[in-house]
This record gives sequence, structure tokens and C-alpha cells, in this order.
Amino acid sequence: MRFLWPGMLGLLVCLPLLGVWYVRLLRRRRRHAIRFPSLDLLRVAVAGARPWRRHVPPALIAAGIAVATVALARPVTTLTLSQPYFTLVLALDVSRSMQANDVEPTRMAAAQAAARDFIDHLPSRVRMSIVTFAGTAAVARPPTDDRQQLKATIDEIDMQRGTATGSALLVAMSVLFPEDPSAVESAAFDPATARTRGAPIDRAGAATAKDAGDTAPGSFDSGAIVLLSDGHRTMGPEPLPIAARIAARGVRVHTIGFGSRRHASQDPSSFDYYLRIDEDTLREVARLTTGEYFHAASSEDLKQVYRNVGTRVQTERSETEISALFGLLSALLVLLAAALSAWWFEHGLR
Repeated sequence: MRFLWPGMLGLLVCLPLLGVWYVRLLRRRRRHAIRFPSLDLLRVAVAGARPWRRHVPPALIAAGIAVATVALARPVTTLTLSQPYFTLVLALDVSRSMQANDVEPTRMAAAQAAARDFIDHLPSRVRMSIVTFAGTAAVARPPTDDRQQLKATIDEIDMQRGTATGSALLVAMSVLFPEDPSAVESAAFDPATARTRGAPIDRAGAATAKDAGDTAPGSFDSGAIVLLSDGHRTMGPEPLPIAARIAARGVRVHTIGFGSRRHASQDPSSFDYYLRIDEDTLREVARLTTGEYFHAASSEDLKQVYRNVGTRVQTERSETEISALFGLLSALLVLLAAALSAWWFEHGLR
């Protein structure tokens, strides 16, 4: 919790002064005590008395003043709010590099097992769509809350040649905005170079989320994209300009690099190059869209990553001023003090 006007907290130093004034007031009252002619009369006078009662209303008022002072400082806290309705698009790499066995039994088998586990643990209010991509990208399952259909789609995946990461992002966007063609228009997509193997991604010339639109990245609270890839783009549009467009729509993209890092070839002419995770691009896609990047080197790693992603897509963190709550609490404390004081006075209780 933080305060917008922290200087107002300095008023809390007045509370000890009020305490000193209250103690001096009690001492003055004792000097004017009534003298009783006999002890029997004194016993009757104090029968049923509770000396602590007289201190309760002032204590409550002091607490109310303290809480009101905190309210004046305008406290702000970050709240985690559950989303009532959410569409999650899971984009899965089904290129032939997913046949690699650096993850047992294979990358694809491990990815399918982890995806089934992920589906089993989704909250009922989350619908999922599955997009598969290799040389092209397609919607394998439209958004649904039928878990059995989703798992059947995962089991029926066929692998193909190529890796079109940018196309996967475009198709995932078309799922979230099915009635808005402008949401999926490709940025600077040149068909003549679309199938160039290992074409480098020009990060210096890539669009930024700020350039693509005015919507704050991460502000779209009705859906998100999770993209899993195990290699480099070999065809289709470059991912970063597409990620900038997605960021301009406020959609978060959480990216997962799947597989071991032992395939370390930097030569685009080598097959190992395409088995190597393109972590730089995946990190940048996540950064542009205010998502997160995860690396998973095993089936268990991937299951844990999915659990982490699941907690992020279900909730929204929002900074909220809570001065009104402190003001309400202060008013309740003062009203309680007044009510107790009036009750005890009316019934002759001390």
C-alpha cells in the first residue's frame, strides 16, 4: 500500500497530544471528587460500576481520528480481481522439429500431455481456443468451455513442415476479434519473402506498441494468447510487427520456449538452427505485449509453466484508491463511541 498524499500522515503526531490532554482532564476530575460520609454509602454508589467503560468512547474516537488521518493521505493498494469471463487462445507449434527427443518421449508428446493437464485445471469461466501452426496457422478449435473437445483436439494434432510464428499470432488475434478484420491485417508482410528460410528479424525496424495505436498494452481484460514454440520462424510474416499490433489492441501474449538449449547452432543453413529456441524473439513478443516469457526444458517444466500462466490469465491486478474505506471505518468508530456513551449514560452505567 502507498499514499498519494503521504504528508498528511504527519497529523498522526497530534494523537499523543490528545492522550496527554485526556489524562490531565481525568486528574482534574479526581481533585473534585465527592466525599461520602460512610463506607456503606460508598459501596452502594459504586455497586456495578465498571471504571474501564468511561475510557472506551474516547479510545474509539481517537482510533476514528487516526483512521480518518490515514484516509486523508489517500491510500492506494493493488488488488487482484478475478475475471468473470475470459477467452484464452493457445497457439501450439506443430512443426516437425517437435519430433525431437531432447524432451522425453518427444517434444510433441510432452507438449500434448502438458496441454491436457492445463485444460483439466482451467476454471469454468475460462473458454479456450486452440491454434496450430507450422508452415501456416489455423484455428483447430474455436473458443469453447467443453474440456473434452479441447483435449480431443490436442490428441488429433498432425505435424507439418515450417514454422510461421507471425501467422500464428495473426490467427490468434482473429479468434479474439472475429468481427474486426483490421485486427489481423499483417504489418509489412511481403509475400515474395514470406518463405525465406531463416530470414533475420529486423528488430531495429520493427514497430513498437506505442507506434501501433493508443490502447495501453495489457489493458484488454477479456482474453489473452499463450504461444508455444520450439524453434525459429522459417516462413510467414515476422512476429514482432504483429506483436506490436497485438499490443496496440491491449492483448497480452505469454510466450513459451519449449525444448533444451543444447541445440546452439547459429548457422541458418544448419538443421540444428531450427531446433534451437528463438528466445530473443519470444522474449520481445512478451515484452511488447506486457506478457511473460517462460522456458520449459521438460514435460514437468511445461506443466508448471502452464500452471503459472493459468494464474495470470484468470486475474487482473489493478491499483485502486481505498480512502473511502478508511473514511467509512472512521465514521463507524465515532458512531460506535457515541452510541456506547449514550447507552451507558441513559442506563446509569459507569
